[in-house]
Amino acid sequence: MITKSEMIEYYDISGCYILRPWSYGIWENIQHFFDNHIKKLGVQNAYFPLFISQRALIREASHIEGFAPEVAWVVKAGQSNLNEPIAVRPTSETAMYPAYAKWIRSHRDLPLKLNQWNNVVRWEFKNPTPFLRSREFLWQEGHTAFATLEEAAVEVLQILDLYSRVYEEILAVPVVKGTKTEKEKFPGGHYTTTLEGFIPATGRGIQAATSHCLGQNFAKMFDIQFEDDKGGKAFAWQNSWGLTTRSIGIMIMVHGDDKGLVLPPRAAPIQVVIVPIFFKDANTNAAIVARAKEIIEELSKHGIRAHLDDRDSYNPGWKYNHWELKGVPLRLDFGPKDLQNRSIVIVRRDTNAKEAVSQEGLPQKIQAVLDDFHNCLLAKAKQARDARIAKVTKFEDFIPALDGKNIVLAPWCQETECEDLIKTKTTPQKKDQQQSQQTSTDNNNSEAEKFEPLSGAAKSLCIPFEQPQLEQGSVCFNCGKPAKVHCLWGRSY
Repeated sequence: MITKSEMIEYYDISGCYILRPWSYGIWENIQHFFDNHIKKLGVQNAYFPLFISQRALIREASHIEGFAPEVAWVVKAGQSNLNEPIAVRPTSETAMYPAYAKWIRSHRDLPLKLNQWNNVVRWEFKNPTPFLRSREFLWQEGHTAFATLEEAAVEVLQILDLYSRVYEEILAVPVVKGTKTEKEKFPGGHYTTTLEGFIPATGRGIQAATSHCLGQNFAKMFDIQFEDDKGGKAFAWQNSWGLTTRSIGIMIMVHGDDKGLVLPPRAAPIQVVIVPIFFKDANTNAAIVARAKEIIEELSKHGIRAHLDDRDSYNPGWKYNHWELKGVPLRLDFGPKDLQNRSIVIVRRDTNAKEAVSQEGLPQKIQAVLDDFHNCLLAKAKQARDARIAKVTKFEDFIPALDGKNIVLAPWCQETECEDLIKTKTTPQKKDQQQSQQTSTDNNNSEAEKFEPLSGAAKSLCIPFEQPQLEQGSVCFNCGKPAKVHCLWGRSY
């Protein structure tokens, strides 16, 4: 679908892909929305170099430990070995914060709020997948510094809310807001908030965007100190936050069908395509095209992205399939009778419903249909997601729920050791291990050996902000210790 719809072209380096105009246009619409809103929060755009010195990257040990397997290094220039390897940025904290240490001297220099729209490289060794897990991807990364933790905490949630709006208001994808566990939080950070999506076709969760409070860890490593209003010295409190082109992949998987893409109107590069229906009369055909161009102009004046497909080398049926595959929300069929009657036929991509309407007030009618299209997509996706959130209280129900292509909400003790055990107990076993375990089942009654091999280990997705009431005496579904929270679990991309 992503190649035939002209979203992606494969490249000769594994894990790297060409974003064709159709997918890049979606990214531009996401950029436009998000960039406008972060600027209202006082964020400014900047650009920092692609390369990071080895000295800078290794200064923050816990941070680089989380990224070490994915860092790509430049070791030669031409035929000469470099004196020191240079990293290609996997993220930009260590590239930006030495400069922050120079720029932040006084409380008057705060807050400092910068964002970059750029690319990063993470040399994944898992099977690369376009949009979802690629070695180079596009994103925005915001890096901000504040005088107090309270100010930083406010921004973390402001950004998370904006990410939620990107998904729900632009991409028509429902998301769950929550906090990552200690095990899953950003390496070197204080805490991580997240949006988690769900792909019904596979039953897998997927991280959609994250907003991190970094605390003072990086400030201490990079000596980002300032003189406070009392004349004392203090370390800055920092945040970082990012949204990637993975968002396009999530949108594709949530809305696509067997006919191709289904694009939410606010994300679509083209929202409306007019397909003229030609007959043998050349004069009538010319009049149809002329009127269609006028309609395009009328729609464009009202902010509707419209396109006229007047190519005479393809018949209407071919064009229908072409634009259907590309996921354009609305098609307008316009033939001789429509020209005569001052009407036009609206065809929806989501339902294939057809409606003949008057051309009078057409931009307003089209906008209403586009809004309804978006609302229907979001409602359908939310219904599909909510129907697949299984609630369990015992581990014996956990894996069957996952095998039913669900994500699972369960009471949990919030201990890392328990989280590690859950991953171990749900990790697929090799065949020889399975046979050995089967032989010993009668003598060893451990829960890990009772279950069939899985398609992937379970992991914590997030601790949702919206928490069901914990009943008195609730215990962890896995270890039986007192439960502290409900956690969302699943197999994840």
